[in-house]
Amino acid sequence: MITSTSNQQMKTIVQLNKKAKARRELRAFIVEGVKMFQETPRELLQKVYVSEQFLKEEKNHACLAKTGIDYELVSDHVFAHVSDTGTPQGILAIVRQPVYEFSDLLQEERTRLLVLEDIQDPGNLGTMFRTGEGAGLTGVIMSRETVDLFSPKTVRATMGSIYRMPFYVSEDLHATLEELREAGVHTYAAHLRGEKYYDELDFTGATAFLIGNEGNGLKKETADLADTYLKIPMEGRLESLNAAMAAGILMYEAHRQCRNAKEDTAICASGLN
Repeated sequence: MITSTSNQQMKTIVQLNKKAKARRELRAFIVEGVKMFQETPRELLQKVYVSEQFLKEEKNHACLAKTGIDYELVSDHVFAHVSDTGTPQGILAIVRQPVYEFSDLLQEERTRLLVLEDIQDPGNLGTMFRTGEGAGLTGVIMSRETVDLFSPKTVRATMGSIYRMPFYVSEDLHATLEELREAGVHTYAAHLRGEKYYDELDFTGATAFLIGNEGNGLKKETADLADTYLKIPMEGRLESLNAAMAAGILMYEAHRQCRNAKEDTAICASGLN
């Protein structure tokens, strides 16, 4: 049992929780809690740690037994020290970061993407991943200045979608947008200068929505690379919505249109009209 906060393994956990540089160098991150542990694909698990208190509950023995994965026992005091949460659940794991190629996000006409420029709030990024999975996105593209996807707060906000939503960090977002154009993906910039509302446009083909920084929106040079500007109706005195909320509205409108298109195709195929 690990009983010292000076243990090198415990120091590594603290570094992975606190520093993006450590996460990049080790290509790993930390997940905490039973749900996130159970969501983690077994091939990505590198090391599992549990507290003394965690093992006192029979149901937790069963949780570990089902996986057949070895674990390291940590004293309650040390576990509380390395945990990133206020009320630790008693289980955490070091997890290998998933890796995708740009091409993994493209699925011809079924391509549905979010392109994020410099999103800074971990909760927003995690929420967009979670909502994106629900809305049937094929992937998320992020600028290199976007907040670290593998920070503890972002990971928790994804609620497991981090394992199922393909993603790509672009070193040159403008070049990536050109690649999308060449791949036949129509890009839409959520922008105050949009002349058409989002529900007046057709998202049934390969589609990507550009969402900008929470405070400044999309950079002009980035927005200008989009094929079409769009806007979301605003009542009252608001000028904009929360970035994750705006992205959710667009993603689910695309989902609605594609679902309706499938239903129309099925009706035509059956000979009904």
